[in-house]
Amino acid sequence: MALLPPDPVYCLKAPNRNSSFHSLCFHTSERLYAGTAHGTVQLWDLQTNRSTYQLSVGKSPIIGVAHTEDALITQEKEGTVKLWELTNSAYVLRHESATDHVGFCRFVFHKDAVIIPRGESNISILCGQTFAERQLLSPAQVDSKLPPLGTVMCLLPVEIQEKPYLLTAYESGTLVLWDLNGSKPISHLRVSEDECLMAMDYDPYTNRGVCGGTSDKIFVFSLDRQSMEIRKKSEIAIKNAGISRLKIRKDLKVFVSAGRDGRIRIFSWKSLRPLAVLTEHRGELLDVIYSEEKVSMWKAVIMAAAGADGQISLWDLYN
Repeated sequence: MALLPPDPVYCLKAPNRNSSFHSLCFHTSERLYAGTAHGTVQLWDLQTNRSTYQLSVGKSPIIGVAHTEDALITQEKEGTVKLWELTNSAYVLRHESATDHVGFCRFVFHKDAVIIPRGESNISILCGQTFAERQLLSPAQVDSKLPPLGTVMCLLPVEIQEKPYLLTAYESGTLVLWDLNGSKPISHLRVSEDECLMAMDYDPYTNRGVCGGTSDKIFVFSLDRQSMEIRKKSEIAIKNAGISRLKIRKDLKVFVSAGRDGRIRIFSWKSLRPLAVLTEHRGELLDVIYSEEKVSMWKAVIMAAAGADGQISLWDLYN
C-alpha cells in the first residue's frame, strides 16, 4: 500500500451492546440515520455525536433507510417498506407495502419514486408519496432472452443520454439493464458462473461500474453507449471473499468496498489501485455511505460505515 491507513475521526457506539447496524443514510450533513438489527432506526446528531431519537419500525432488521425532504422510508428484512411522515414531534406511519421479498436487496429512493424488489426476480416502482405502484418490471412478462436470474440483489437507477435506466444485479451473478421508458430489459451480462452479486455502483462520467458479492473479486464493467450492451472490463482481487457494499465517491477520487471480513478497502477510482485497508470494525460490515456535503464538525465530506459490531465509524478520506 502506498498510503498509510487513516484513523476514523469518530466512532458512534450502539446504546445496546448486542445490537448491530444494518443501514445508514444522511439527512443533511448533520443528521445520520441508522437502521438496527432490532427493528429500530436511530437518529444521530453529528454536532454532538449523540443519538437523539429512536423510531420503532418493526421486529426484523432494518436493511434500508432513506430520507426525503419531509419523510423517512424504511425497509425491514422480512420485506415490508414503510413511509413515515415527519410531524412537529415525531414520525407517523402513513403508508406501507409488503414486497413478498425476504432477503438483502435494499430499496432505492430516486426522483420521487421508491424502487423495491419483489419475488420471482420482479421489481416494483412506487410513487414516493402514496406508495401506489407506477411500474412493474417482470422478466416473465417480457419477450427476452434472459437466463434464469434468481432473486433481485441490488438496484441502481442510472441516466444515460438523458434517458432513465435501471441496473439490476441478481442472485445468478447477472447484471441486467432495464429501459424504464419501455419497462423491458435491453442487455445483460453474466459476470461470473459462481457469483451471487450483492453490491454495485456506476459512474456515468467515466462510463464505468463495479460489482461484487460472494467471491473474492470486484468486477469492473462498462456500458456501450451505442448498443447499450454491458461489457466486462477487468477484475480486482481482494484478500477475503464477501462484499456487502461498493460505493464510488461523488468527486470520483476513490471508491470503497465493505466486506464480510470487517475490512473497508479504499481504491483509486482513476487507476483502480488499492490505497488502504481500514480495520476499525470487528464484525461483518453491512453498509457504507458518504455525506452529500461537508459535515461542519470536521469541515469535510464524511464516509460512514456500519456493521455487526454495533459501531458506526466516521472517516475523512483523502479529501
